[in-house]
Amino acid sequence: MPGPFIVKKYRTDERVPETGIYNVTHDGHRLQHQVIILKDEKFPRCAKCSDAVFFELAYSAPGLFESAFIRVYELPELEEA
Repeated sequence: MPGPFIVKKYRTDERVPETGIYNVTHDGHRLQHQVIILKDEKFPRCAKCSDAVFFELAYSAPGLFESAFIRVYELPELEEA
């Protein structure tokens, strides 16, 4: 019988295990959002909370951007509206 579904959380500077859309949770300064991150890159830091950010795979997308090179090195700080 299968066990409970466990979601793996990743941190800044860990290697991205698979290309996909990741949920991003910051340490209290903004709501959860999603980003696309490519396999074998490192999870980026946040411009405001640095490495107090967690990533969870929401949707796997292994063929996404096979020919494009998009790099995210830091998540921007967004001003409150």
